[in-house]
Amino acid sequence: MFGAGYAGRLQPGSFLPALLIGEDMSLYMFAQRFFAGLNSFTLLCIPGFVFAGSLMNQGGITERLIGFCNKIVGHITGGLAIANVAASMLFAGISGTALADTVSVGGVLIPAMKKDGYDADFSCAVTAASSCIGPIIPPSVPMIMAATMTGLSVSKMFVAGMVPGILMGLGMIYVSWIISKKRHYPKAERMATFMEIIHSAKESFFAILMTLIILSGIVFGLVTPTEASIIAVVYGILVGFFIYRELTVPRLIESMKSTVTSSAAIMVLVGMANVFAYILTKEQIPQMIADAMLSITTNKYIILILINLLLVFVGMFMETIAAIIILFPVLLNLVTQVGVDPIQFGVMVVLNLVIGLCTPPVGVCLFAATNIGETKLTGVVKELVPFLISNFAVLALVTFVPFITTGVANLIMGAS
Repeated sequence: MFGAGYAGRLQPGSFLPALLIGEDMSLYMFAQRFFAGLNSFTLLCIPGFVFAGSLMNQGGITERLIGFCNKIVGHITGGLAIANVAASMLFAGISGTALADTVSVGGVLIPAMKKDGYDADFSCAVTAASSCIGPIIPPSVPMIMAATMTGLSVSKMFVAGMVPGILMGLGMIYVSWIISKKRHYPKAERMATFMEIIHSAKESFFAILMTLIILSGIVFGLVTPTEASIIAVVYGILVGFFIYRELTVPRLIESMKSTVTSSAAIMVLVGMANVFAYILTKEQIPQMIADAMLSITTNKYIILILINLLLVFVGMFMETIAAIIILFPVLLNLVTQVGVDPIQFGVMVVLNLVIGLCTPPVGVCLFAATNIGETKLTGVVKELVPFLISNFAVLALVTFVPFITTGVANLIMGAS
Protein backbone atom coordinates (compact mmCIF):
# COMPACT_ATOMS: atom_id res chain seq x y z
CA MET A 1 0.00 0.00 0.00
CA PHE A 2 2.62 2.52 1.07
CA GLY A 3 5.22 1.41 -1.46
CA ALA A 4 3.11 2.14 -4.51
CA GLY A 5 4.40 5.66 -4.80
CA TYR A 6 7.94 4.51 -5.45
CA ALA A 7 7.17 2.71 -8.68
CA GLY A 8 7.28 4.33 -12.06
CA ARG A 9 9.09 7.51 -11.05
CA LEU A 10 12.56 8.78 -11.86
CA GLN A 11 15.06 6.66 -9.93
CA PRO A 12 18.70 7.60 -9.28
CA GLY A 13 19.99 4.10 -9.95
CA SER A 14 18.57 3.70 -13.43
CA PHE A 15 21.61 5.15 -15.19
CA LEU A 16 24.39 4.07 -12.79
CA PRO A 17 25.73 1.14 -14.87
CA ALA A 18 26.45 3.47 -17.80
CA LEU A 19 28.21 5.92 -15.45
CA LEU A 20 30.33 3.17 -13.93
CA ILE A 21 31.40 1.89 -17.34
CA GLY A 22 31.98 5.36 -18.71
CA GLU A 23 34.10 6.42 -15.76
CA ASP A 24 35.98 3.09 -15.67
CA MET A 25 35.02 2.49 -12.03
CA SER A 26 35.28 -0.91 -10.35
CA LEU A 27 32.07 -2.83 -9.81
CA TYR A 28 33.41 -3.64 -6.34
CA MET A 29 33.01 0.04 -5.58
CA PHE A 30 29.36 -0.19 -6.59
CA ALA A 31 28.71 -2.97 -4.06
CA GLN A 32 30.69 -1.25 -1.32
CA ARG A 33 28.95 2.09 -1.73
CA PHE A 34 25.56 0.45 -2.04
CA PHE A 35 26.05 -1.38 1.25
CA ALA A 36 27.57 1.67 2.96
CA GLY A 37 24.42 3.63 2.14
CA LEU A 38 22.31 1.07 3.99
CA ASN A 39 24.68 0.44 6.90
CA SER A 40 23.03 2.89 9.30
CA PHE A 41 21.25 2.27 12.59
CA THR A 42 19.06 5.30 12.02
CA LEU A 43 17.68 3.88 8.78
CA LEU A 44 16.10 1.05 10.76
CA CYS A 45 13.40 3.46 11.88
CA ILE A 46 12.01 3.67 8.33
CA PRO A 47 10.41 0.18 8.33
CA GLY A 48 9.44 0.82 11.95
CA PHE A 49 7.41 3.94 11.25
CA VAL A 50 5.93 2.47 8.06
CA PHE A 51 4.86 -0.61 10.03
CA ALA A 52 3.40 1.57 12.81
CA GLY A 53 1.33 3.51 10.28
CA SER A 54 0.01 0.29 8.76
CA LEU A 55 -0.89 -1.05 12.21
CA MET A 56 -2.85 2.14 12.87
CA ASN A 57 -4.95 1.46 9.83
CA GLN A 58 -5.44 -2.26 10.46
CA GLY A 59 -5.98 -1.94 14.21
CA GLY A 60 -8.79 0.63 14.24
CA ILE A 61 -6.63 3.52 15.45
CA THR A 62 -7.20 5.69 12.37
CA GLU A 63 -11.00 5.58 12.64
CA ARG A 64 -10.88 6.62 16.30
CA LEU A 65 -8.60 9.57 15.58
CA ILE A 66 -10.97 10.73 12.85
CA GLY A 67 -13.99 10.28 15.11
CA PHE A 68 -12.38 12.35 17.86
CA CYS A 69 -11.49 15.18 15.46
CA ASN A 70 -15.03 15.17 14.06
CA LYS A 71 -16.57 15.44 17.54
CA ILE A 72 -14.54 18.58 18.21
CA VAL A 73 -14.97 20.43 14.88
CA GLY A 74 -17.95 18.69 13.25
CA HIS A 75 -20.36 21.47 14.24
CA ILE A 76 -18.33 24.05 12.26
CA THR A 77 -19.27 24.67 8.63
CA GLY A 78 -17.12 22.27 6.63
CA GLY A 79 -16.52 20.22 9.76
CA LEU A 80 -15.58 17.02 7.92
CA ALA A 81 -13.03 18.89 5.79
CA ILE A 82 -11.52 20.45 8.90
CA ALA A 83 -11.53 17.05 10.64
CA ASN A 84 -9.70 15.68 7.59
CA VAL A 85 -6.85 18.14 8.10
CA ALA A 86 -6.80 17.67 11.88
CA ALA A 87 -6.70 13.88 11.50
CA SER A 88 -3.79 14.22 9.08
CA MET A 89 -1.92 16.26 11.68
CA LEU A 90 -2.42 13.55 14.30
CA PHE A 91 -1.64 10.74 11.86
CA ALA A 92 1.55 12.57 10.86
CA GLY A 93 2.85 11.99 14.38
CA ILE A 94 3.02 8.25 13.73
CA SER A 95 3.50 7.28 10.08
CA GLY A 96 6.07 9.79 8.78
CA THR A 97 4.93 9.37 5.17
CA ALA A 98 2.46 11.36 3.08
CA LEU A 99 1.13 8.44 1.04
CA ALA A 100 0.24 6.49 4.18
CA ASP A 101 -1.73 9.52 5.35
CA THR A 102 -3.59 9.82 2.04
CA VAL A 103 -4.57 6.17 1.92
CA SER A 104 -5.50 5.79 5.60
CA VAL A 105 -7.32 9.06 6.29
CA GLY A 106 -8.65 9.42 2.75
CA GLY A 107 -9.96 5.88 2.68
CA VAL A 108 -12.30 6.76 5.54
CA LEU A 109 -13.06 10.46 5.03
CA ILE A 110 -13.35 10.88 1.26
CA PRO A 111 -16.36 8.53 0.99
CA ALA A 112 -17.84 10.10 4.16
CA MET A 113 -17.45 13.63 2.77
CA LYS A 114 -19.03 12.67 -0.55
CA LYS A 115 -21.94 11.05 1.24
CA ASP A 116 -22.39 14.17 3.38
CA GLY A 117 -22.70 16.47 0.33
CA TYR A 118 -19.14 17.64 -0.34
CA ASP A 119 -17.92 17.79 -3.93
CA ALA A 120 -15.76 14.76 -4.76
CA ASP A 121 -13.01 16.98 -6.22
CA PHE A 122 -12.83 19.10 -3.08
CA SER A 123 -12.81 16.02 -0.84
CA CYS A 124 -9.85 14.57 -2.74
CA ALA A 125 -8.01 17.90 -2.82
CA VAL A 126 -8.18 18.53 0.92
CA THR A 127 -7.04 14.95 1.57
CA ALA A 128 -4.07 15.12 -0.82
CA ALA A 129 -2.99 18.58 0.38
CA SER A 130 -3.24 17.78 4.09
CA SER A 131 -1.28 14.55 3.64
CA CYS A 132 1.78 16.71 2.91
CA ILE A 133 1.87 17.41 6.64
CA GLY A 134 2.91 13.78 7.19
CA PRO A 135 6.63 14.21 6.39
CA ILE A 136 6.85 17.61 8.17
CA ILE A 137 5.44 16.89 11.65
CA PRO A 138 7.79 14.31 13.21
CA PRO A 139 8.51 11.52 12.65
CA SER A 140 9.46 12.03 9.03
CA VAL A 141 11.08 9.51 6.70
CA PRO A 142 12.45 12.21 4.30
CA MET A 143 13.97 14.11 7.25
CA ILE A 144 15.60 10.90 8.48
CA MET A 145 17.22 10.49 5.07
CA ALA A 146 18.38 14.12 4.84
CA ALA A 147 19.88 14.12 8.32
CA THR A 148 21.45 10.66 8.17
CA MET A 149 23.38 11.19 4.97
CA THR A 150 24.80 14.57 6.04
CA GLY A 151 25.53 13.89 9.71
CA LEU A 152 22.87 16.25 11.05
CA SER A 153 20.81 15.54 14.16
CA VAL A 154 17.65 13.64 13.23
CA SER A 155 15.96 14.61 16.50
CA LYS A 156 16.76 18.29 16.03
CA MET A 157 15.44 18.27 12.48
CA PHE A 158 12.28 16.58 13.76
CA VAL A 159 11.74 19.34 16.33
CA ALA A 160 12.44 22.00 13.69
CA GLY A 161 9.60 20.60 11.60
CA MET A 162 6.96 20.83 14.32
CA VAL A 163 5.98 24.51 13.95
CA PRO A 164 5.96 24.48 10.11
CA GLY A 165 3.77 21.36 10.22
CA ILE A 166 1.32 22.99 12.63
CA LEU A 167 1.25 26.16 10.50
CA MET A 168 0.49 24.07 7.41
CA GLY A 169 -2.39 22.42 9.21
CA LEU A 170 -3.84 25.68 10.52
CA GLY A 171 -3.53 27.29 7.09
CA MET A 172 -5.39 24.45 5.39
CA ILE A 173 -8.06 24.44 8.11
CA TYR A 174 -8.67 28.13 7.39
CA VAL A 175 -8.81 27.49 3.62
CA SER A 176 -11.25 24.60 4.16
CA TRP A 177 -13.48 26.78 6.34
CA ILE A 178 -13.52 29.68 3.83
CA ILE A 179 -14.39 27.41 0.90
CA SER A 180 -17.01 25.56 2.93
CA LYS A 181 -18.67 28.83 3.96
CA LYS A 182 -18.84 30.02 0.35
CA ARG A 183 -20.27 26.75 -0.92
CA HIS A 184 -22.54 26.15 2.07
CA TYR A 185 -21.07 22.76 2.80
CA PRO A 186 -22.83 20.91 5.64
CA LYS A 187 -22.04 20.82 9.33
CA ALA A 188 -23.25 18.68 12.20
CA GLU A 189 -26.77 19.47 13.36
CA ARG A 190 -25.46 20.40 16.79
CA MET A 191 -22.26 20.81 18.73
CA ALA A 192 -21.14 17.66 20.49
CA THR A 193 -21.83 17.75 24.21
CA PHE A 194 -19.00 17.74 26.72
CA MET A 195 -19.78 14.14 27.67
CA GLU A 196 -19.79 13.07 24.00
CA ILE A 197 -16.36 14.65 23.52
CA ILE A 198 -15.10 12.96 26.68
CA HIS A 199 -16.46 9.60 25.47
CA SER A 200 -14.78 10.06 22.08
CA ALA A 201 -11.57 11.08 23.83
CA LYS A 202 -11.68 7.88 25.87
CA GLU A 203 -12.25 5.86 22.70
CA SER A 204 -9.30 7.49 20.95
CA PHE A 205 -7.11 7.90 24.06
CA PHE A 206 -4.68 5.15 23.18
CA ALA A 207 -4.48 6.37 19.59
CA ILE A 208 -3.59 9.91 20.71
CA LEU A 209 -1.22 8.55 23.36
CA MET A 210 0.70 6.74 20.61
CA THR A 211 1.42 10.08 18.95
CA LEU A 212 2.43 11.71 22.23
CA ILE A 213 4.78 8.87 23.15
CA ILE A 214 6.64 9.13 19.84
CA LEU A 215 6.90 12.93 19.84
CA SER A 216 7.77 13.40 23.51
CA GLY A 217 10.31 10.58 23.47
CA ILE A 218 12.18 12.11 20.52
CA VAL A 219 11.83 15.77 21.56
CA PHE A 220 13.05 15.23 25.12
CA GLY A 221 15.85 12.91 24.10
CA LEU A 222 14.44 9.87 25.91
CA VAL A 223 14.75 7.64 22.84
CA THR A 224 16.38 7.76 19.44
CA PRO A 225 14.14 7.86 16.33
CA THR A 226 14.89 4.17 15.74
CA GLU A 227 13.93 3.24 19.30
CA ALA A 228 10.78 5.38 18.98
CA SER A 229 9.75 3.49 15.84
CA ILE A 230 10.11 0.13 17.60
CA ILE A 231 8.10 1.41 20.58
CA ALA A 232 5.40 2.58 18.16
CA VAL A 233 5.22 -0.86 16.55
CA VAL A 234 5.02 -2.73 19.87
CA TYR A 235 2.46 -0.23 21.15
CA GLY A 236 0.39 -0.51 17.97
CA ILE A 237 0.33 -4.32 18.20
CA LEU A 238 -0.69 -4.31 21.87
CA VAL A 239 -3.42 -1.71 21.38
CA GLY A 240 -4.71 -3.34 18.20
CA PHE A 241 -4.88 -6.84 19.70
CA PHE A 242 -5.80 -6.31 23.34
CA ILE A 243 -7.52 -2.90 23.66
CA TYR A 244 -9.35 -2.14 20.40
CA ARG A 245 -9.32 -5.84 19.42
CA GLU A 246 -9.57 -5.08 15.72
CA LEU A 247 -6.10 -6.31 14.82
CA THR A 248 -6.09 -9.98 13.82
CA VAL A 249 -3.28 -12.31 12.81
CA PRO A 250 -4.19 -12.08 9.08
CA ARG A 251 -4.26 -8.27 9.33
CA LEU A 252 -0.91 -8.28 11.13
CA ILE A 253 0.58 -10.44 8.37
CA GLU A 254 -0.87 -8.08 5.74
CA SER A 255 0.75 -5.12 7.53
CA MET A 256 4.07 -6.96 7.58
CA LYS A 257 3.86 -7.69 3.86
CA SER A 258 3.10 -4.08 2.93
CA THR A 259 5.89 -2.87 5.24
CA VAL A 260 8.45 -5.20 3.66
CA THR A 261 7.42 -4.16 0.15
CA SER A 262 7.57 -0.43 0.74
CA SER A 263 10.68 -0.54 2.96
CA ALA A 264 12.57 -2.65 0.43
CA ALA A 265 11.72 -0.17 -2.31
CA ILE A 266 13.02 2.69 -0.17
CA MET A 267 16.21 0.86 0.81
CA VAL A 268 17.12 -0.05 -2.77
CA LEU A 269 16.59 3.58 -3.64
CA VAL A 270 18.87 4.66 -0.78
CA GLY A 271 21.63 2.26 -1.82
CA MET A 272 21.55 3.30 -5.47
CA ALA A 273 21.43 6.97 -4.59
CA ASN A 274 24.45 6.58 -2.31
CA VAL A 275 26.46 5.20 -5.22
CA PHE A 276 25.30 8.09 -7.38
CA ALA A 277 26.18 10.60 -4.66
CA TYR A 278 29.70 9.13 -4.52
CA ILE A 279 30.11 9.60 -8.26
CA LEU A 280 28.92 13.21 -8.02
CA THR A 281 31.42 13.90 -5.26
CA LYS A 282 34.26 12.18 -7.12
CA GLU A 283 33.55 14.31 -10.17
CA GLN A 284 33.33 17.46 -7.96
CA ILE A 285 29.84 18.23 -9.25
CA PRO A 286 28.64 19.79 -5.95
CA GLN A 287 31.48 22.27 -5.91
CA MET A 288 30.95 23.11 -9.57
CA ILE A 289 27.27 23.85 -8.92
CA ALA A 290 28.14 25.95 -5.87
CA ASP A 291 30.75 27.92 -7.78
CA ALA A 292 28.35 28.49 -10.68
CA MET A 293 25.58 29.84 -8.45
CA LEU A 294 27.93 31.94 -6.35
CA SER A 295 29.31 33.47 -9.54
CA ILE A 296 25.77 34.72 -10.26
CA THR A 297 25.07 36.07 -6.77
CA THR A 298 26.25 35.73 -3.19
CA ASN A 299 22.99 37.08 -1.76
CA LYS A 300 21.64 34.44 0.61
CA TYR A 301 17.99 35.22 -0.05
CA ILE A 302 18.29 35.18 -3.83
CA ILE A 303 20.08 31.83 -3.65
CA LEU A 304 17.32 30.44 -1.43
CA ILE A 305 14.67 31.64 -3.88
CA LEU A 306 16.50 30.00 -6.78
CA ILE A 307 16.83 26.75 -4.83
CA ASN A 308 13.14 26.83 -3.94
CA LEU A 309 12.22 27.18 -7.60
CA LEU A 310 14.51 24.28 -8.49
CA LEU A 311 13.13 22.02 -5.75
CA VAL A 312 9.49 22.74 -6.56
CA PHE A 313 10.17 21.78 -10.17
CA VAL A 314 12.13 18.65 -9.19
CA GLY A 315 9.43 17.62 -6.70
CA MET A 316 6.87 17.52 -9.50
CA PHE A 317 8.82 14.84 -11.36
CA MET A 318 11.15 12.98 -8.97
CA GLU A 319 10.41 10.78 -5.96
CA THR A 320 10.97 12.70 -2.72
CA ILE A 321 13.60 10.49 -1.10
CA ALA A 322 15.54 10.10 -4.34
CA ALA A 323 15.60 13.87 -4.81
CA ILE A 324 16.77 14.40 -1.22
CA ILE A 325 19.58 11.87 -1.49
CA ILE A 326 20.84 13.31 -4.76
CA LEU A 327 20.31 17.03 -4.23
CA PHE A 328 20.45 17.71 -0.51
CA PRO A 329 24.23 17.22 0.02
CA VAL A 330 24.94 19.20 -3.15
CA LEU A 331 22.76 22.15 -2.19
CA LEU A 332 23.75 22.01 1.49
CA ASN A 333 27.34 22.61 0.44
CA LEU A 334 26.16 25.75 -1.34
CA VAL A 335 23.89 27.27 1.32
CA THR A 336 26.33 26.76 4.18
CA GLN A 337 28.75 28.98 2.26
CA VAL A 338 26.26 31.84 2.44
CA GLY A 339 25.33 31.34 6.09
CA VAL A 340 22.12 29.27 6.02
CA ASP A 341 21.62 26.92 8.97
CA PRO A 342 21.68 23.26 7.82
CA ILE A 343 18.67 22.30 9.98
CA GLN A 344 16.57 25.15 8.58
CA PHE A 345 17.61 24.21 5.08
CA GLY A 346 16.75 20.54 5.69
CA VAL A 347 13.18 21.42 6.66
CA MET A 348 12.92 23.75 3.65
CA VAL A 349 14.06 21.04 1.24
CA VAL A 350 11.66 18.44 2.64
CA LEU A 351 8.74 20.88 2.57
CA ASN A 352 9.49 21.80 -1.04
CA LEU A 353 9.61 18.22 -2.20
CA VAL A 354 6.56 16.93 -0.31
CA ILE A 355 4.44 19.66 -1.87
CA GLY A 356 5.29 17.93 -5.14
CA LEU A 357 3.49 14.83 -3.87
CA CYS A 358 0.14 16.49 -4.51
CA THR A 359 0.98 18.27 -7.76
CA PRO A 360 0.85 16.91 -11.31
CA PRO A 361 2.21 15.28 -13.37
CA VAL A 362 3.35 12.50 -10.98
CA GLY A 363 2.05 13.48 -7.52
CA VAL A 364 1.43 10.11 -5.87
CA CYS A 365 -0.83 11.51 -3.13
CA LEU A 366 -2.86 13.36 -5.73
CA PHE A 367 -3.42 10.19 -7.75
CA ALA A 368 -4.14 8.11 -4.64
CA ALA A 369 -6.80 10.54 -3.42
CA THR A 370 -8.32 10.79 -6.90
CA ASN A 371 -8.59 7.00 -7.13
CA ILE A 372 -10.27 6.79 -3.73
CA GLY A 373 -12.71 9.55 -4.68
CA GLU A 374 -13.38 8.02 -8.10
CA THR A 375 -13.24 11.39 -9.82
CA LYS A 376 -11.23 13.14 -12.55
CA LEU A 377 -7.74 14.52 -11.99
CA THR A 378 -8.38 17.89 -13.67
CA GLY A 379 -11.12 18.81 -11.20
CA VAL A 380 -9.02 17.83 -8.18
CA VAL A 381 -6.05 19.89 -9.42
CA LYS A 382 -8.28 22.96 -9.71
CA GLU A 383 -9.51 22.47 -6.14
CA LEU A 384 -5.92 22.07 -4.91
CA VAL A 385 -4.85 25.61 -5.84
CA PRO A 386 -5.97 27.38 -2.60
CA PHE A 387 -4.32 24.69 -0.48
CA LEU A 388 -1.09 24.94 -2.46
CA ILE A 389 -1.06 28.71 -1.97
CA SER A 390 -1.40 28.16 1.77
CA ASN A 391 1.45 25.63 1.79
CA PHE A 392 3.69 27.90 -0.26
CA ALA A 393 3.06 30.68 2.27
CA VAL A 394 4.39 28.38 4.99
CA LEU A 395 7.35 27.53 2.74
CA ALA A 396 8.14 31.25 2.49
CA LEU A 397 8.13 31.52 6.28
CA VAL A 398 10.44 28.51 6.61
CA THR A 399 12.79 30.02 4.01
CA PHE A 400 13.02 33.55 5.38
CA VAL A 401 12.18 33.24 9.12
CA PRO A 402 14.75 30.86 10.69
CA PHE A 403 13.20 31.13 14.15
CA ILE A 404 10.23 28.88 13.33
CA THR A 405 12.65 26.04 12.52
CA THR A 406 16.11 26.36 14.07
CA GLY A 407 15.00 28.92 16.66
CA VAL A 408 12.38 26.57 18.09
CA ALA A 409 14.75 23.59 17.87
CA ASN A 410 17.46 25.49 19.75
CA LEU A 411 15.01 26.59 22.44
CA ILE A 412 13.84 23.03 23.07
CA MET A 413 17.01 21.04 22.51
CA GLY A 414 19.72 23.66 22.97
CA ALA A 415 22.10 25.16 20.42
CA SER A 416 24.80 22.90 19.04
